[in-house]
Amino acid sequence: MMCVFSFRSLLMLWNRKYQEFDLVVSSVTAKVKGVAQARLPGGGDVVWDVVDYSGPSQDKNSFFVMTNVIVTKNQKQGKCPEVPVNGRVCKTDGDCERGATDQQSHGIQTGSCVKFDVLKKTCEVAAWCPIETKTKPPRPALLEAAENFTVLIKNNIRFPAFNFIRRNILPEMNAAYLSSCQRGTDSLCPIFRLGDVVKEAGETFSDMAVEGGVIGILIKWDCDLDRLSRRCLPRYSFRRLDEKESNRTLYPGINFRFAKYNMVNGAEERTLYKAFGIRFDVMVFGQVIFIFKNIYIYIFLFSKKNSYNVSKMSIFEKYG
Repeated sequence: MMCVFSFRSLLMLWNRKYQEFDLVVSSVTAKVKGVAQARLPGGGDVVWDVVDYSGPSQDKNSFFVMTNVIVTKNQKQGKCPEVPVNGRVCKTDGDCERGATDQQSHGIQTGSCVKFDVLKKTCEVAAWCPIETKTKPPRPALLEAAENFTVLIKNNIRFPAFNFIRRNILPEMNAAYLSSCQRGTDSLCPIFRLGDVVKEAGETFSDMAVEGGVIGILIKWDCDLDRLSRRCLPRYSFRRLDEKESNRTLYPGINFRFAKYNMVNGAEERTLYKAFGIRFDVMVFGQVIFIFKNIYIYIFLFSKKNSYNVSKMSIFEKYG
């Protein structure tokens, strides 16, 4: 006896028209751990923990790790010469406009032309003084040891059309596993050493740490629920997202400023930090292939008696 599929059913199977697709909905959290010691110019050795080196994330799916810093200590509210790079070089008070300011200035001009150094005069400003004068970050980076920091990434995904939920921390991953797993020997380990992430992106951490930059952590979910094994696992890859060449971009790297305030002899002072670092953007991609829950295939049975019998076979697969 010979079985012949109906042409319509065969065409449907051949073209996989019985499948449905859905795109991923995702949430991400990241937890950075690590401690480093750095010697600040004029400040001695300072221990930095996660509170010190974790800056603003700037996005719900990103985190920032400080790798370098310029420190300006003992700033007070007062009057001082503007730095020539940002301020107006002058010869007399007539060259300075009282109350004037611009986007590059550190303060508001007082109208006086004062000595900046033995060679230059600049317009005096009311500002936090002394003004930050260094423009280039230290090399090597002060927090180059951040390459040994680790980050735990927790990624929850959902395919709404099928109510299919999965996370990158699998059920069998217990506390003992997470405390010892390494990406070098286990591609599913959700804990990453930052130096390894940058290396897999094709960069050198010590170079990138000087001015900072942006690294993408890509998590790809391609889930084929047609398979009886229901295999649906994340794949991680890394790449640099910003332009690193100074001659191709006006402001290479990434940085921001913050200050720590204290009272000295009844007057407020602050220490200004210009922090350089690496922002890690976690980007999740994925789609699911899902078989229809009921597929009816008509099978025609051909007998030697030239008679046709028709049977209907229901294939029911339940995936959750």
